[in-house]
Amino acid sequence: MGKSRAKKIREKMQREGKRSPELSRSPFAFTDMRTRKTKTKKDMLYRTKHKNQLSKDGRDGSFYFGYKNSQYKFMY
Repeated sequence: MGKSRAKKIREKMQREGKRSPELSRSPFAFTDMRTRKTKTKKDMLYRTKHKNQLSKDGRDGSFYFGYKNSQYKFMY
């Protein structure tokens, strides 16, 4: 790819000994300002809090409807 017009002007200014605009950029422009942390136990539990989980007594909110067609002997 070709060079952009702005890049050509910056390189020309540098060759002539003038100050490069790249030096005027803030040091924060190149840093990643996001903070990262591992999930806590509470965050991991909250992630699955409202999902349909299996329960011991079988009342997990799931249900199954099946119907028997008179033509077939087996229920699918």
